[in-house]
Amino acid sequence: MTIKNLQILVCLLIFTASCSVPQALKPGKVEKDRPVNAQDRARQNIEMGRGISLKGAFGGNKSTNYEFSTSNPLWRASLETIDFMPLTTVDYSGGIIITDWYSDGAGTNDSIKITLRFLSNEVRSDSIKVIVHNKKCKINENCTVREIDSKIKFELQKSILAKAARFEIDSKNPKKKK
Repeated sequence: MTIKNLQILVCLLIFTASCSVPQALKPGKVEKDRPVNAQDRARQNIEMGRGISLKGAFGGNKSTNYEFSTSNPLWRASLETIDFMPLTTVDYSGGIIITDWYSDGAGTNDSIKITLRFLSNEVRSDSIKVIVHNKKCKINENCTVREIDSKIKFELQKSILAKAARFEIDSKNPKKKK
């Protein structure tokens, strides 16, 4: 037997061994326990965690607690702090805000881009990571981009955390309206 024939034989054995009858087609416990009625099958799938239910989604159950980005003080403070900058990416579920390149318009060839990464929902100094990139362009559009560790980074983080702390305190102690 040559090596080529041996390789073909091994491939055929692998393919035939991987072919099997699906569990749904095998007679046995799964088939016996499977309801015939579509509604009963759907209910069984939901109970087993294999489906979704829209029951109560349209006003049936009013006890659902939704967490929106406005209820997160760190998120709100970040958006208010950098509201003067154009934003390119804002992803609450991913926990990131990225601004577009921003220049103060003073005719300089410098611009900055800020990335805010949310590492936690708690208002703590290690809950947010601020990354500032600086872009310097020469007249013929040769630009260099680098991350900078400047005063802007620390001032932004301090300002965001201070606002977030105020938002959190205000949410815990709502003012009574007369």
